[in-house]
Amino acid sequence: MTSSLKILLPLMRLFWVERGGSLALGAGLSVLAMLAGGGLFGLSGWFITASAFAGLSIASAAVFDVFMPSAGIRLLAIGRTAARYGERLVTHDATLRVLAALRERLFRGWAEPAAAAAMIRRPAKLLFRLTNDVDALDSLYLRVLVPAAVAVLAAIAVTIALCFVDPLFGVMAGLWLVTLCLGLSFVAARLALKPGRRRAHAMEALRARAIDLVAGQTDLAMAGQLQAQRSVIVEADRRLAEADNALNRIDGRVAAGFSLGSTLLLTTTLLVVAMFARQGAIGAPAAAFALLVAFAATEPFAALRWGALELGRTLLAARRIAPRLSPVAASIQRVEPDAGYAFQLSVVVAGHEGASRPILNDLSLSLPVGERLAVVGQSGVGKSTLLALLAGEITATIGSVARQPAATLTQRSELFRDTVRGNLKLAAPHADDNHLRDALAAAGLLDDIEALPHGLSTRLGEGGSGLSGGQLRRLALARLLLRDTPLWLLDEPTEGLDAATARNVLARLASAADGHSVVIATHIRREAALADRIVALDDGRIVAMTARGTSEFEMLLDRLRPD
Repeated sequence: MTSSLKILLPLMRLFWVERGGSLALGAGLSVLAMLAGGGLFGLSGWFITASAFAGLSIASAAVFDVFMPSAGIRLLAIGRTAARYGERLVTHDATLRVLAALRERLFRGWAEPAAAAAMIRRPAKLLFRLTNDVDALDSLYLRVLVPAAVAVLAAIAVTIALCFVDPLFGVMAGLWLVTLCLGLSFVAARLALKPGRRRAHAMEALRARAIDLVAGQTDLAMAGQLQAQRSVIVEADRRLAEADNALNRIDGRVAAGFSLGSTLLLTTTLLVVAMFARQGAIGAPAAAFALLVAFAATEPFAALRWGALELGRTLLAARRIAPRLSPVAASIQRVEPDAGYAFQLSVVVAGHEGASRPILNDLSLSLPVGERLAVVGQSGVGKSTLLALLAGEITATIGSVARQPAATLTQRSELFRDTVRGNLKLAAPHADDNHLRDALAAAGLLDDIEALPHGLSTRLGEGGSGLSGGQLRRLALARLLLRDTPLWLLDEPTEGLDAATARNVLARLASAADGHSVVIATHIRREAALADRIVALDDGRIVAMTARGTSEFEMLLDRLRPD
C-alpha cells in the first residue's frame, strides 16, 4: 500500500492545488450531514420514547418539554438536508473542475513535441487517458478520501454518543466500527486490485477492437478477417464479464460482512442498554437513543466500500497519468547554431522513445543558411528520424544538436473538420484574412478557395474532405508558409500526388523557399532535384554526400525513384 500511496500523492497534490478550499468545504459538509443524520436518528428515538413515557401520567405530561426536542429535530432534519445538498453540489463541482484541470494539463503535456511524437503513434492510448483514466479519478475524492474521513469521524461520534450510556461500551463500539468497517474496506481494496485492473484493460481492449471493426470493416472484409475480428471482440467482452463477476463476488462478500458486523453491533447495543435499563442506570429514552445511534453507525461506511472496490481502477489510472502531469521536458531546449548555419549535428545518436536501438548512429552533419539539402535512402534508414531530431520532437541520447527554429511539412499533414480559415490559423493564430490569402496565393490555391461557396469560411470534412489531394497538399504548403521559420523540413512533400500536381507543388515550394534553409527527406528524384546537396543514409549513418554539379550528384539522383 505504500507504493499505492506514492502513486496517489501527485494527484492528491493536484486536487488540493486546483480546488483545495472547495474540496475541504465539501468534505466538511459531508461530515456535517453525517453528524446531523446520526443525531436526528438518536434524538428522534429519544423524543418518541420520552413522549410515550411522559404521557403515562398527567403530572409528567404537564411538565414534559416538547418544544426544545421538536426544535432540535427540525433543526437537524433541515441541517441534514441542506448539508447533503451542499455537499453534493460542492464536491461534484470541485471534482469536475479538478478533472477538467487535469485534462488541460495532460493536453499541455502531450502538446509538447516529444510527447506528441510518442502519442501520435498510439492515438487510442491518448483517447483512453483522457476519458477512462481521468474519469476513474473521481473515485479518489468522492469514494475514497471523503468517505474515509467521514467514516473515521462517524466512529468517533458514535463512540462519544455511546459513552453517555457507558464509557467502556462506547470505546469498544468505536473500536469495533473502525476495525470492522475500515478493515473490511481495506480487505475489499486488496481483493479488488487485480479484478479492477483486469476490468479496465478489458474495457480498453473492447472499445479499441470495436473501433477497429467499424473503422476498418472494408479492409477486414477484403482480407476475410471480419469473423476473426468479431471473435476478438467477443473474447474481450468475455474477459470484461469475468472481471465484473469477480468484483460482484467481492462486493457481495464485503456487503455480507458489513451487514453481519452491523447486526452484531446493534444486537450488542440492545443487550447492553437492556441490562443498564434493568439496573436503572439509564431510562428508556436513553436506551432508544443508543439503539438508533448504533443502527445508523455503519451507514457512512457504505460509500467507502464502493470506493474500495474501484481502487484497482483508480490506481491504474493514477499510475498511467501521473508521469504526464508535469510538462514534458518542453522545452527540448533549442541550442542556436554558429552564425551562418541552419543546423549543426555532432556525433549524434538518437531514436524514438521505446525503440530497442537507436536509429541515427554517430551522425555529424551541418547545413549553411539558405542551402537546400536532400536526405535519401531506403525506408527505415533514419530520414524521418533526422527530421524529427531537427524539429525538436526527439532528443539525442549522445552528441550535440544546434538548430534554428523549424517548421515541418510531413508526408500526411493533418487537416481538421473545420473551416479553411481555421485550418490555416493553426500555423498563425493571429493572422488576418489578407495574410491567409497571401499564403494561399503563394501556394497556388487562392483561386480554388475563392471559388468555394463560402471562401475561407468553407467547412472541410474529416481529414480535409471536400478538397482534392493536390488541393490538400497546397493547403498544407500554405500553412507552412504562414509559419515563416528559417528552417523548413519536408518529408516526401509530393508523395501520392500525380506528376503534374507534384511538379506544381514543387515549383511553388522552390519559389517560396528563397531565403529559407530546406531539408527534404525523399526517395523521389523530382524532390531531390531541388537540393544543392544530397546526403545518402544507410543504417543511420552517412554513406555518401555530394554537391550539385558533380557526377556523384547525378548518380545519386539516378538511383532514386523516377517521376
